[in-house]
Amino acid sequence: MPGFISMALAFVAMIGVAYTLAATALAGRWRPRDPAEAPADAPSVTMLKPLHGPEPMLEAKLRGFLDQDYPAPVDMVCGVSRADDPAAKAARAVGATLVVDGSRHGSNAKVSNLINMAPQAKGDIIILSDSDMAVPRDYAARIAAEMATPGVGIVTLLYAGRGDGGGWSRLAAAGISWGFLPSVMVGLATGMAHPCMGSTIAIRRETLDAIGGFERFKDLLADDHAIGAAVRETGLAVVVPPMIVAHGSTEASLAELVAHELRWNATVRMLDPAGYAGSVVTHPTAFALLAMAMGAGWWVLAAALLSRLALAARIDYIAGERTAPLWWLPARDLLSFGLYVGAFFTRRVDWRGQRLHMADDGRMTAETETRYP
Repeated sequence: MPGFISMALAFVAMIGVAYTLAATALAGRWRPRDPAEAPADAPSVTMLKPLHGPEPMLEAKLRGFLDQDYPAPVDMVCGVSRADDPAAKAARAVGATLVVDGSRHGSNAKVSNLINMAPQAKGDIIILSDSDMAVPRDYAARIAAEMATPGVGIVTLLYAGRGDGGGWSRLAAAGISWGFLPSVMVGLATGMAHPCMGSTIAIRRETLDAIGGFERFKDLLADDHAIGAAVRETGLAVVVPPMIVAHGSTEASLAELVAHELRWNATVRMLDPAGYAGSVVTHPTAFALLAMAMGAGWWVLAAALLSRLALAARIDYIAGERTAPLWWLPARDLLSFGLYVGAFFTRRVDWRGQRLHMADDGRMTAETETRYP
């Protein structure tokens, strides 16, 4: 019996190795090769930034969204729920329009913020992005060029991790770069993934109005995914061009990292239970170790680690910077596997001071009020 179990575990590990090598080969599709050029009649752009609480390097990240090589007007609207929110200072420093409004429109605090901010968005293209994103100077030009293609309703972007808050944040960033990002790349290449991500959601004003505005998503945890699905229902496409932006991870402790990733994993499991279960193949290191513990040869672990190291190095090269030391990868892989398993048992999550209960239909209810960290 132990021999059969070790063979089964080794088999799963080797499927994971094959997946990892495929991800390494496919990753190059999302490396930009040509400079971005905005269309001749470039539309005006409004950046929407819902903010909450202090965040490392926030002012620099916001400034990067405004410091664009782009021929048309680019403005930014930031929103906070309270005048004493520490993020308001960064918004004022970059010259953004600041909306201070604590009105609540549903369980999703971010969407409530967006509903309050939306009347101030004047651009022809509205670009919604999370506060922790950092972008290059050709960001707006590349998005506008994609939006000019007939039939495109949303442009969304892949993102790699970047540790902005010390060692734990770099470990969190490694989970994004070496785990999440390759899985989306493979899903896109095979047609199995249809992402719309909070890293960037660029949408025309008339398209946003056609899907019911932000109000439609006020009680949904995965609002970004739902916005993409709503646009696809209209017959328009959600496209992912070859550009990778940076997600500035800010976790200051292991507890913060675990809470964040459990919420993230549980959301993915809720949206696509079969796909989430199938993503077990993204964890070859854990299965190789289990196989060795049951008597399999060392070569299983060697194959798993070498393939994972090749993928991590490839992703970091494409993203343009080292996410974390490569020798952290085995520990990061085991942590990712533990959180993958834990998400099967998660029904409540923490999000920016709120305790949220997740329903099977993707809706959520807030159990506590938002608080600053």
